[in-house]
Amino acid sequence: MRLARIQQATTIGGVLLAFGWAVHALAEGRPFAAAGGALLISLAYAAVLALEFACLRLAHGDDPAPRPSHRQLLRAWWGEVRSAPRVFCWQQPFCSRRWPDHLPADATGRRGVVFVHGFVCNRGVWNGWLARLRAAGVPYAAVDLEPVFGSIDAYVETIELAVQAVERTTGRPPVIVAHSMGGLALRRWWAERGDLQRVHRAITLGTPHRGTWLARFAFSLNGRQMRIGSGWLQSLQQREPPGLAGALTCFYSHCDNIVFPPSTATYPGADNRHLEGVAHVDMVDRAEPWNELQRWLADQA
Repeated sequence: MRLARIQQATTIGGVLLAFGWAVHALAEGRPFAAAGGALLISLAYAAVLALEFACLRLAHGDDPAPRPSHRQLLRAWWGEVRSAPRVFCWQQPFCSRRWPDHLPADATGRRGVVFVHGFVCNRGVWNGWLARLRAAGVPYAAVDLEPVFGSIDAYVETIELAVQAVERTTGRPPVIVAHSMGGLALRRWWAERGDLQRVHRAITLGTPHRGTWLARFAFSLNGRQMRIGSGWLQSLQQREPPGLAGALTCFYSHCDNIVFPPSTATYPGADNRHLEGVAHVDMVDRAEPWNELQRWLADQA
């Protein structure tokens, strides 16, 4: 819950800053400065997102994924501008417990789901998925990975407990859905605690399976672990169970503003699916990953 408190503070602080500036400027008889300053404070994050998209365009290089057009980048940027405040200023700070884990006593024999969020996120990012699954009676557990800026290695036990809870409730291996860094946490769990029989299918969205260019600017331990070619990633690959690729569906995008170049979000030999013109957080709201989850929930094998 530490991240929720941090994001509550930053959200409220931003609102108070914009409101305070507007009141101050209006008191001085400057209505245009009041509106403009408040708008600038409220939308500063959009400029940061624009910088990320400029970086992904420059860093594309000879990546085999299609090079995004300016129109696609603009559309993806706009999607992220709309998604980011909903996720980071509402769902995660104030509604992360809106949909608690759903593990009913009568769920034996049904397929369940485990959700693993990404960097600087919590379980609230999955609220839309959790609401729909609960309405459909699908058992699920969604984790909170803490410490927020600690090692990815520290998340193994958290994932293990969630998998155990779904296993006990359903008697069946779950589908695991992971976003961003959550996919690396899943793979780290798999290398230490899991085996191919404990996961029916794993679906990753925008996971830096081979690192990300942007992580060169990271200061946190888990951020540094996500650098392209990091020793941590190399060690993880060596410890993973054989055949893991056959259990993975990996969604990636040439417009992912966090994980790029785009093919770093693919896993060799996995079912890698390209999402055209969609950004990192906005990927969670796309129909394709949701439909993939439904396909594997329906699979009775």
